[in-house]
Amino acid sequence: MNSRAHPAQWLTLLLCLGVSAAIPGAAATEPAAGPLTQEQVAAGLVQDLSAHFNLEGELQLELLRPWTPPDRMAREWRVVVTEYPAVAAAAMLVRCRLLADGDRAGECTLTLRATLWRDAWAARQPLANGADFDPALLEVRRVDFFRDRDALPATVGTPVYMFARAVGAGRLLTWRDVARRPLVRKGDLVEVTATDGRLRITMKGLALQNGAEGDSVTVRNPDSRRDFTAYVIDENRVQVRF
Repeated sequence: MNSRAHPAQWLTLLLCLGVSAAIPGAAATEPAAGPLTQEQVAAGLVQDLSAHFNLEGELQLELLRPWTPPDRMAREWRVVVTEYPAVAAAAMLVRCRLLADGDRAGECTLTLRATLWRDAWAARQPLANGADFDPALLEVRRVDFFRDRDALPATVGTPVYMFARAVGAGRLLTWRDVARRPLVRKGDLVEVTATDGRLRITMKGLALQNGAEGDSVTVRNPDSRRDFTAYVIDENRVQVRF
């Protein structure tokens, strides 16, 4: 081996042999020890509560009482929720355990004010009862879903829905304003299919109920006048399941 090899060549050789080498000035610096701040508490609770309640949107929390940190320093702080509220809401009470570098540093009960910001639909223009759901007729607004719990999320945007009642321009839409569009309507003739193994039967039937995709509806056999239950699978198509 050439003892006069350049330092960079030595480093390359050591890495190829799987030998670790210390590089001057490249050592990772550990975070400095410090107190547990109110911002760290809020950030930890946002992550924990969002995961626990499977929240969609941007959760923001405010501590309603003055924050008194534990009387110690640590490089890594963790806030672990030990008792959750029954539901996520605008006002919550949570019980927490504080960990300082993995060691228990105390328990606390926190009173929180919460907002959950998400995009929701609002009517850009008047909407007619029975009209197909069309995002072009709507606009997006950022709302607090803890305050407007029934608001219609802007993630809803499929033709499966229709407007279930008239809505004035500028109003925030709610789930009560929409309904799934019926693919089968009462009084219509529908195609009925029944499959059992390789056996497949197709016939016509009279729908006695409205039904959206996946709904069960009552259908009448026009010949025998017997009623049976079938499931809506498409426009004017139902399926009997055994």
